[in-house]
Amino acid sequence: MTLSGLTGPPALLDVQAPVHPDAEAVLTVDALAFVARLHDAFAARRDELLARRRERQERFDRGERPEFLPETARVRAGDWRVAPVPPDLRDRRVEITGPTDRKMVINALNSGASVFMADFEDSATPTWANLMAGQRNLQDAVRGTISFVAESGRRYALGERPAVLMVRPRGWHLPEKHVLRDGRPLSGSLFDFGLFLFHNAHELVRRGTGPYFYLPKLQSHLEARLWNDVFLLAQESLGLPAGTIKATVLIETLPAAFEMDEILYELRLHSAGLNCGRWDYIFSSIKTLREDPGFVTPDRSRVTMEQPFLRAYTQLLVRTCHRRGAHAMGGMAAYIPVKDDPARNEAAMAKVRADKLREVKDGHDGTWVAHPGLVGLAREVFDAHMPGPNQLHVAREDVNVTARDLLQAPAGPRTEAGLRHNVSVAVRYLDAWLGGLGCVPLDDLMEDAATAEISRVQVWQWIRHGAALEGPLTQGRPLTPALARRVIAEEAGGRYAEAAALFETLSTAEQCADFLTLPAYDRVLEKEA
Repeated sequence: MTLSGLTGPPALLDVQAPVHPDAEAVLTVDALAFVARLHDAFAARRDELLARRRERQERFDRGERPEFLPETARVRAGDWRVAPVPPDLRDRRVEITGPTDRKMVINALNSGASVFMADFEDSATPTWANLMAGQRNLQDAVRGTISFVAESGRRYALGERPAVLMVRPRGWHLPEKHVLRDGRPLSGSLFDFGLFLFHNAHELVRRGTGPYFYLPKLQSHLEARLWNDVFLLAQESLGLPAGTIKATVLIETLPAAFEMDEILYELRLHSAGLNCGRWDYIFSSIKTLREDPGFVTPDRSRVTMEQPFLRAYTQLLVRTCHRRGAHAMGGMAAYIPVKDDPARNEAAMAKVRADKLREVKDGHDGTWVAHPGLVGLAREVFDAHMPGPNQLHVAREDVNVTARDLLQAPAGPRTEAGLRHNVSVAVRYLDAWLGGLGCVPLDDLMEDAATAEISRVQVWQWIRHGAALEGPLTQGRPLTPALARRVIAEEAGGRYAEAAALFETLSTAEQCADFLTLPAYDRVLEKEA
């Protein structure tokens, strides 16, 4: 259904989406005009950078290895620092993340965390209902008016000291196909960012905070430069001083790990640091080096943060950030409390504690959790070892990471049990994602799209390189498409037919798809039609 009456003049934007009660408050004529201006200014550059990604990946597929760029050596060697962050971003010791549904927004803001990152990306399915309700929920949260009444009659509302709000728009690669400009879809990044900023920037500043963002899936400093230019134009258009916007970049792709200095430099007026998006980083490492027979990974359960290539990446991030006066944020604790099994719960909490202890001792300035029940534990660990608001003084000059360190293959066995776990978790997650839920508790973990991405690209990699798997069915034989299909059928068990078919298609294809969320998004659109 085309909501032409809602969008104002036909020359503005063409919104082709189901009717939703929040759309009128979100898609105002002025808001759409602002988003259209961003699209007109930056769509061509976005296309060029996405083409550059593809060309770069083709070179990696031919055997070229990621490297620290010779042409930006002067930036890495230079003596410069990012602009200071506002007072409410100086202490970020515990950040909680999650989707933008109304109850989650309230609970996360009330969780006792320092920051809540409201997510339009990996923990959200981009259905029109999720996008419109999410934007409206954040409008109400910014103004302190958000509330929710559950079916049980319980009422949820904001407490007196909510967490600082940050927002993660979708990555550059994701389109927004509900909204067209001259017949072509908008960038999901510009759509999510533009609507939130237009409606909330001045109100946030009035309340003593600001428009703060997390930027996902960047693969180069040129993509950071594009975001910086978006910020400059957006601030000018809304009458905001340059530097009002602050953004933390997730280092969750292998190419970006070689350009941390450069990314901070491009965003130095707007930077709020870097974050170790480690689950997507594992996915990106496999995908980037997918044709390299020397980087065939072990079972996903063996690719822990103790693996040398991940230790190198996280410690390099701390050193790089602190040298530039920027926050170095730790990664996600995906475990959730296990209410019905004290022994399993104790084991899960011990793993979280060890993970957060490693991070704070490495020099990180804060960490992520996925569940309100982990906020207290993470805060306890950081309070014990980080008495100040951050650890910017911890220079980590002992860290000396080379390209070889970042490209070192993880060690460990490959097993049929690992294959089955990949299939089981990914298919169940995809089933929920296709149904509109992008953040799903599975096997005592809060999973998002990164889990399914690691699982399917790892199965693809094992097939590609004929990896031998230990197990009663595989018996040390190389994994083949036929064997993978048999395991998918067994693990799906006749359920989750659409999700299982999508996983099978992606994991057994001749070519490795860049992101599973792209074909999955098309299926969501078909359901909405």
